[in-house]
Amino acid sequence: MAKNGNDAEIDEGLYSRQLYVLGHDAMKRMQSSNVLISGLRGLGVEIAKNIILGGVKSVTLHDQGVAEWKDLSSQFYLREEDLGKNRADVSQTRLAELNSYVPVTSYTGVLTNEYLTKFQVVVLTNSSLDEQISLGDFCHSNGIKLIVADTRGLFGQLFCDFGEEMTVFDTNGEQPLSAMISMITKVKTQLDWATLYRVMKSLSSSMAEPEFLLTDFAKFDRPGQLHMGFQALHAFEKKHSRLPKPWNQVNTFASYVFGTCCVRLLCHGLLYIDFLFFFLLQACTGKFMPIMQWLYFDAVECLPEAEDAVLTEEECAPRNCRYDGQIAVFGSKLQELLAKQRYFLVGAGAIGCELLKNFAMMGLASGEGEVIVTDMDTIEKSNLNRQFLFRPWDVTKMKSETAAAAVKLMNPSVRITGHQNRVGPDTEKVYDDDFFESLDGVTNALDNVDARMYMDRRCVYYRKPLLESGTLGTKGNVQVVIPFLTESYSSSQDPPEKSIPICTLKNFPNAIEHTLQWARDEFEGLFKQPVENALQYLTLVTDYPRSWEDCVAWARNHFQCQYNNNIRQLLHNFPPDQVSSGAPFWSGPKRCPHPLEFSTNNDLHMDYIMAAANLLAQSYGLPGSTERSVLTKLLQDIKVPEFIPKSGVKIHVSDQELQSANASIELKTLLPSTEATSQYKLCPIEFEKDDDTNFHMDFIVAASNLRAENYDIPPADRHKSKLIAGKIIPAIATTTAAVVGLVCLELLKIVQGHKNRAGVPLNMNELFNTCFLSQYYEIDWTLWDRFEVKGIQSSGEEMTLRQFLDYFKVILDAHC
Repeated sequence: MAKNGNDAEIDEGLYSRQLYVLGHDAMKRMQSSNVLISGLRGLGVEIAKNIILGGVKSVTLHDQGVAEWKDLSSQFYLREEDLGKNRADVSQTRLAELNSYVPVTSYTGVLTNEYLTKFQVVVLTNSSLDEQISLGDFCHSNGIKLIVADTRGLFGQLFCDFGEEMTVFDTNGEQPLSAMISMITKVKTQLDWATLYRVMKSLSSSMAEPEFLLTDFAKFDRPGQLHMGFQALHAFEKKHSRLPKPWNQVNTFASYVFGTCCVRLLCHGLLYIDFLFFFLLQACTGKFMPIMQWLYFDAVECLPEAEDAVLTEEECAPRNCRYDGQIAVFGSKLQELLAKQRYFLVGAGAIGCELLKNFAMMGLASGEGEVIVTDMDTIEKSNLNRQFLFRPWDVTKMKSETAAAAVKLMNPSVRITGHQNRVGPDTEKVYDDDFFESLDGVTNALDNVDARMYMDRRCVYYRKPLLESGTLGTKGNVQVVIPFLTESYSSSQDPPEKSIPICTLKNFPNAIEHTLQWARDEFEGLFKQPVENALQYLTLVTDYPRSWEDCVAWARNHFQCQYNNNIRQLLHNFPPDQVSSGAPFWSGPKRCPHPLEFSTNNDLHMDYIMAAANLLAQSYGLPGSTERSVLTKLLQDIKVPEFIPKSGVKIHVSDQELQSANASIELKTLLPSTEATSQYKLCPIEFEKDDDTNFHMDFIVAASNLRAENYDIPPADRHKSKLIAGKIIPAIATTTAAVVGLVCLELLKIVQGHKNRAGVPLNMNELFNTCFLSQYYEIDWTLWDRFEVKGIQSSGEEMTLRQFLDYFKVILDAHC
């Protein structure tokens, strides 16, 4: 497949989930962007990872510095043996493995104006203020989009300059509302899909009169304070040629506020979600509105809460270890606590990979503790675009084992154990009382509500903290569940998903979503359920296919039944001029259908026959075929039954119903002999959307679009069909990194024993203490409260019913 470029083909197998966020047009615009990232410390490598996964045209890594101990707290592609080596050179090889379509090079020279002209986007992450202003003025004058980003301990800064003319093609990325228009009287509307955004100022012009994007309304004055604080820090570094010492009492402001030069994992959360959206997506694609023009983020609530827990310069001084950057912010005592933690991570997908990486950087379970990660899935190609611990050669391997091994390379001292178990009642012998009692907490990285609710119930039962998170395209959420402090995940639920009425699916579809759901039902009803259903026994022994030719004949007859005969029967019962209650029957949401006449010259018709025949062959253990010419010849010799309309109003009759109605032979005469049953092997087919060689999506796309043609509904291409029929959740690496950053901030609070129920910045919601359930006498009961009764007496004998009742009465009397 062609490499990235203006006319490059998009690898939908790799970028499928991201394409559902960006769309093909934005993705193509992104593929034309050459990007320079200056500064390969923690922030720079995180940015590089996400945009390489995203699929820009090329990435150049720039850094003139060498790896230091403090870099290892956040730069996950630096190892201890890399100390003293150039950060860009070391990182280049490891970053280049992320995406074969994106050339990645390193550059260690001086950034000159001439060198910058090679790029459409320039990102500065570790530059002096003087350099930012100088390069920023040049970029602004020459139409080069500029991003300046910086992190200092628990604080982050972001500035965007996309020039004096910025075209926005999609302001928010939301899918347009779909509706059926039944009548149009008079329209005078002009649609303008591109918006010219207002002029952005250069960095030097914006410094004195900044515009801030406020991300936390509880910290209304903080952006202005941090704007001045970052400038003060630059001034200190320029004067002393060094940064302030962490928690040094002499350099009070700079040292207390900023702590250390770069601890990415502590503030990359919300910072990165805006950074990547408006750099990778907005600067390169015109997707989403850019920020105007400054963003500041802080997480000072992660510092120790206790008044007597004041950090000192000595406690936060460098130890010449990989956690020096983090110790500079929180001190050595927290580092010791992190090393002892025992956490259960459920899921090793996109969120799971990011969590494991951050756990390794933080030093979670780097001593006596342990991280147990379980995931029963294997790695697929579509995972590689956002599950960054996996490589193409890992496809088909187990996720948990592969992720654990990759993270061990980042930090060999972290203790991680991979399991391949699905969490649920079936594995409670593995994850039993002893297992949960030994945990310090649980972190979910799941992709379905049922598993989330199960883990939530287990955490409530064992009274363990739960960190819950999820993403949906450009959106994300984090929920913190703390025993006796917050509600649980299950305390509030999303409304149930709207279902499509059966009558709409069967006879009156009016949108492509209806035909795709109908096609999914067809798939299950033809290739999965009959094989599993004992009621299909008669069909199995009297009418099962014995060859490829039989499968083709069946597919041709089924086409005739579904797209011609059934439609003609519907029109026989409800003619086009039918009137109901004084109004036309075929009006409003009811589209009048028309039958399809099969033709071997119609590609869509042939696609359907090819997919249906091969799937039937698979379900009966027969060999299939992909020879189009052979299929065409076979179809020419197949005769389909003549349509005979039936009286009455029944408008959908299945093949099995017809067979049952016409059956006149006693059951015992149809039972096969032992010899006969050995001639066929039944294989129920589970729908798999991501395998393009198994005919599953071929059938869905063809079946749906033929149904759409019956009812004059605009068809959907394979990409859109896969999204809807496969119920795919759009995903992008940037959102995942942002959400996981927030999760780890909350983890730091939990480990320190914070009582602060900090808000969730992504949606500005506050976690209220809503665990109160009811009142008994004058006692408040919450979902965390319970009576604990030991069934064994001190004598070693089991408790009798009378003893239990007496015990229970004593407890109630004591509480009341």
